Amino acid sequence: MRDHLRTPPRTGTESRSEVWTGRATNRAQWVFAVAGAACLALGVQLAVSSNWASGVVALLMSVVGCVAAGLLMLFGTLAFVNVAVRIDGDALEVRCGHMGLPRRRILLTHVVGAEFVPRVTPRQWGGWGYRWRPEQGTAVVVRRGEGLVLRLGDGRTFTITVDDAEAGVRFIRERLHLPAGGAAAGT
Repeated sequence: MRDHLRTPPRTGTESRSEVWTGRATNRAQWVFAVAGAACLALGVQLAVSSNWASGVVALLMSVVGCVAAGLLMLFGTLAFVNVAVRIDGDALEVRCGHMGLPRRRILLTHVVGAEFVPRVTPRQWGGWGYRWRPEQGTAVVVRRGEGLVLRLGDGRTFTITVDDAEAGVRFIRERLHLPAGGAAAGT
């Protein structure tokens, strides 16, 4: 999906402001979600149809292991099948998955720079999902491809893989009156 600029309806006391929205989706994550559902089903099948008379400890460990692995895979992947980014005049908000969790909101007053990155890969960040690496900062990586990087006033960075990230970077720079290089004057 591509980015969308829209102007919200005007209420009595609000001024008109534009909003940029972007999304990114990773359809390959559905394969992992199906594998998680299969592990969960196997755990339930073992619990229901097995003979619990012999080898109770081994069977119990198998059931618990399958159910736990299935739930982790299922919910872990569904949380990062897609990401939605919304930028208005005040903040950038990132929502992951179908439930919008985890969620992160960064006030634009904390942003000192924004950069377009043509290629972000899960390998750079140690996998898909909500990631943190001391030498790189924080990222939400749902797929390989373009992304936007925010440079925050405290020296940290926040990277998001999102479609048409370049338009999102331009939108942020316009709101913050940043030069084309993305850093505020004097930083």
